[in-house]
Amino acid sequence: MPAAKRKSKSRSTTRWVAKVKTDSTHPPEGLFTKDAAAIAKSLASKRVSPKGPASGMRMLVYYINRAGHGLSASRKAELQKAKGLLSERIERAKSRKETA
Repeated sequence: MPAAKRKSKSRSTTRWVAKVKTDSTHPPEGLFTKDAAAIAKSLASKRVSPKGPASGMRMLVYYINRAGHGLSASRKAELQKAKGLLSERIERAKSRKETA
């Protein structure tokens, strides 16, 4: 019996990304080549992510997902470490808000 064929959904020719009209803040050039602590600190700053560290976390995750296969194991590990540090910052900020 032949393998089951996938039914493809009808997809428009343009992607959702093409419809994005706003231009958000951008991390500094070469940020993702630095050490984990520098990445986390920069992405948590108001200059890079004015809406808070969670916005910086989204930028980092987006970069990791997009760079994906092109990253070396050591670079990917450093970015994951930065993700952990940034996550800790978010949790600290969240706990400060709850106690205030």
